Parts: sequence; C-alpha cells; structure tokens
Amino acid sequence: MNGHPDALASLDPRLSWRAAGSADLDGWAALIARTAALERPVWFERRADLEQVLESQKNPAAANTILGFDARGVARAYGRITKNPDGEKAVGFGCVDPAWQGTGIGTGVLGWMEGRTRQRFAEDATQGAVPRLRLHMEQEHTHQAALFEGAGFRIVRYYNEMQRPLKDGLPAVVLDDGLELVGFEPGLHEPVRLAHNEAFRDHWGSEPRDEESWGFLVNDPLARPDLSAVVLDRASKVAGYQLASHDAVSAESRGYKEGYTDLLGVRREFRGRGVAQALLADAMRRFAAAGMDKASLDVDSENPTGALALYAKMGYAAVSTSMAWDKEL
Repeated sequence: MNGHPDALASLDPRLSWRAAGSADLDGWAALIARTAALERPVWFERRADLEQVLESQKNPAAANTILGFDARGVARAYGRITKNPDGEKAVGFGCVDPAWQGTGIGTGVLGWMEGRTRQRFAEDATQGAVPRLRLHMEQEHTHQAALFEGAGFRIVRYYNEMQRPLKDGLPAVVLDDGLELVGFEPGLHEPVRLAHNEAFRDHWGSEPRDEESWGFLVNDPLARPDLSAVVLDRASKVAGYQLASHDAVSAESRGYKEGYTDLLGVRREFRGRGVAQALLADAMRRFAAAGMDKASLDVDSENPTGALALYAKMGYAAVSTSMAWDKEL
C-alpha cells in the first residue's frame, strides 16, 4: 500500500497510479530524462539511481514511490519520499512530464508526498516528532517555486553551486606533520562513514548516514574513488575526506568536464590545520590529471565551518543557487 487512502485520493485520475517496480525502470528513467532535458538541472536521477531506490530496505519502493501512467502505459509523473527511521524530516523527489506540466498533476503528487510523510512519521513513532517534508529545487525553476509556495512550503535554506577552472594553475597540497593523504580504498569506506557522521554532526539538516545509504553513495556508478582522498593521522584515524564523482553524460551536454566533490568533511579536532584546503588542492590535481576542465561542489550558504570563505579563497565562484523548502504537516 503506497500511502494513506487520502494521499492516494489526491492523485489526478487522468493517470493510472501505482508503486514503481523493476519492470518500470526504463520508462521511469525516460520520464526523468525528458523532464531534465527541458529543465536542465545540475543533477537528476538516472536508471542506476532508480535501481538503488528499488533496492532500499529502509525506504521500500512498494510503499514510498508512486508512478502515474497515461492510457498508453507511458510514465508521465513520479513521486517518492525517503526518511531515516529516527529522522526529523522526510525528503521528497519527483517530476511531471513536460507535456503534462501545468495541468494539476504536480499538485496531486505533492499531496501524495505529504500523506505518505504523515504515514511514515506515524509508523516510526518518534516521540515528539512533528511530520516535516523537505523539497529541493534550483532557483531558476520558478514553476516549482510556485507549486511549493502554493502548497504552504517555505524556504529554509539556500545552497551555492560553485566551480573553479583548472587551467589557471593549481594550489599546492600542504599538510601538517603527522598527517598523511591517501587514496579512498574499500578498507576506508566504514572509517570514513563514521568520520562523516561525526564531522557533519553540527551541520544544519544533516542526519547520520547508515550502512545502506553509505553503500549507495560509495557504489554509485558516478562515484570516482580515484578522484577521492582521505587524510589520516599517525594512528590511522580519519581526519578528513574528499569524495568525488564525474558525470560523463552531463559533460557532453554541458560542453565541459567537471570533477565534482560530493562530500568534504573534517573531524572537529582536526579543524584549523588546513586539512580541507589540502584535500581540495589534491582534488583539483586529480581532476586535472583525469582531463577535467573544472572542479565543482555545492555548499550551504550558512555553513558554520567557514567553508564558503575557504572555497572562494581557493578560486571557486558561485554559478547557481538552490533552495530547501520545508512544510510541517
């Protein structure tokens, strides 16, 4: 059962609705690709991402996804939510086929997300928790902003997408004595997960990553461990890490290749020692050696660790803005 009856009732009857399954992967991915071709987002889900959605044990697709099909069986709309069992929010994802946008389909999908979020909070029974749904969008997608605002969501955070050209010289990699930079090998997957959870404990909106979500991250088809690195101390404790990816398909459509820093973190006791700066300098050198044109990342505009100033100092400049929207249900 993918949602309360009242949530399902919000879905537009012009489409036939059901949870996503493995037989839907190609049509599901094609729907997202059609939408992305028009909206040109920084990132969008590919077939491999959707395979991970179907593999999730903590967010089973049978209950947490919805697909809408037209009379010919073509997928025209999609929604899903994810939530950690003890999390303070659910996060929604979705899209509507460009040919069907502006017809009320998206309003129904959003209503389903809200209903399913209420159900997930009830299932998890976290004492004192207020159901909250979070959505993300890029600033130029004004049609999404109108939908979210009309449904009672409000902007709670801004993020900056930043890039740095790699052709104009690269900074040196400098580390304090007692620290060593190494590659991101499989044996470091779990130590880095634990370091990440500790490093991001004081970051707004961050929740601990469990083994499932971390496994999806490090095994993502776009992940590039060869472009990633870890800083260790003399006791082999993880001081910091930089995990990177590369999207070859987007490179073709954008006309440039970018190495993307998905995660950059430094444990509290190692902050102020240049670890993040060394990791970024190393990343730039790895990206350039792999034939990339730019180094990219995104950052919370109110990051408490001074990350925004560091990135600007190292030559990164903001190229786009995205927002997080919340609604308490």
